[in-house]
Amino acid sequence: MIGVFDSGIGGLSILQALRAELPQQDFVYIADSGHAPYGERDDAHVIARSRALTQHLRAAHRIEALVIACNTATAAAIHLLRAEHPDLPIVGVEPALKPALALSRTRRIGVMATRGTLSSAKFGALLGTLAGQAEFVCQPCDGLADAIEHSAGAGDEITDATDLIAHCARHTRAMGAFGVNSGEIDTLVLGCTHYPFVQAPLRELLGPRVRFVATGEPVARQTRRLLQAARKLAPGQSAADTGRILLRTTGKPAALQAAARRWLQLQATAELLFI
Repeated sequence: MIGVFDSGIGGLSILQALRAELPQQDFVYIADSGHAPYGERDDAHVIARSRALTQHLRAAHRIEALVIACNTATAAAIHLLRAEHPDLPIVGVEPALKPALALSRTRRIGVMATRGTLSSAKFGALLGTLAGQAEFVCQPCDGLADAIEHSAGAGDEITDATDLIAHCARHTRAMGAFGVNSGEIDTLVLGCTHYPFVQAPLRELLGPRVRFVATGEPVARQTRRLLQAARKLAPGQSAADTGRILLRTTGKPAALQAAARRWLQLQATAELLFI
């Protein structure tokens, strides 16, 4: 069993990549929606929640690996969790600056992320390793993850689409010109696991030639590598075997179920957690 947690439904984008890479593994996903948004809270709050969720996953589900499907929680807490759980393989996420650098031709790269991620020492260190190689235009997207979270609450149709588009337009407008000409942003890093779920409105706003870069596939590949090294890959009898998916939330189970159904085509019942 692999544990996955996020501040809400955004980490489903990581779970989607994990299922594609590791279809025979069992997963338990926790959306900590009752204590969100992480990206607009202080480190002490995020660390406390990350510790509580990790302890629950180990005690209740005996997980063999943990994926922190949240940029803010990774930045604030992964070093502490690794120190406190040295026997547990732990994978975090971070904005995909290096993959974006490999794609960009104008050397001007946009980064959409939460304020907590962008202000973290971990992100600052990552940015520092790429100094002089490109110009990174970093935009704290206050309210966007929360708007995506609320959009999950009404079945198969996205609610408040106008609000989502307004958030996307406001944040991308603040970053400057997008395009493939000199001085324009030609590559956009989706630096929060919620943001892949608004690629459609972003594409409408920015046009077909701007490239988007998310983190799901690299995280899934790293998870596979760690499980192989620890000899914990599920055996599976055939390529058609698929593992179980358990959904848990500290918020509204109906919202998590609706999001999993719409974005992952996953028919599963979410259960309420009191942690």
